[in-house]
Amino acid sequence: MCAASVGTREISRHAVRAELARVAFNRFCLTGFDEVTFADLAEAAGVSRSTFLRYFGTKEDVVLFVFDPVGDVITDALDADQAGEHDWDRLRNAVEAAVTFLVRDVQELVTIVSLVDRTPALCARLREKQASWQPEIVARLRGTGSSADGSPVVANVRAAAALECLRIVLGQWSASGGQDDLGNVLDTAFAAFSTPGRQGTEAPL
Repeated sequence: MCAASVGTREISRHAVRAELARVAFNRFCLTGFDEVTFADLAEAAGVSRSTFLRYFGTKEDVVLFVFDPVGDVITDALDADQAGEHDWDRLRNAVEAAVTFLVRDVQELVTIVSLVDRTPALCARLREKQASWQPEIVARLRGTGSSADGSPVVANVRAAAALECLRIVLGQWSASGGQDDLGNVLDTAFAAFSTPGRQGTEAPL
């Protein structure tokens, strides 16, 4: 099979998943995450339960579909910013790229993050996704920047801290109804991991 055919198939699959996720999310908002079954989702989408399960293995992954590309967005941003002065600055810019990617529909993302924050199973699954992104982020940091050839512990701590900043920033932003300035909230979050330098400047993590 030619590469073009494979690419077209993947695009089609993504489009189907996006539509199923949209229909399912509306049902979750209407009925409640815990109360909705896969049979309910399949009925709402007009497909069989087995068809729905071919695209999503868990209800959590249906809700968190929007976050699937975030790891790649962050690593791509790190690759594009290899000349950054410090890993922490690069990570801040990469997380901003992820936020920009996510905030395409303000009200939709506010609703998704709000649902995640009040649903323990969704919180746990999002943390699993974050953990799956971390190795590639660490690899980028250890390949270039201030963590190049340095301790893997330092790179892992920085990557984990940046991902936690992303989660907290989105939660704060969602709690404000999408009214807070995301750039300012990001700056505040990343500054929390900085310490006063000897000359009165900020020394990043």
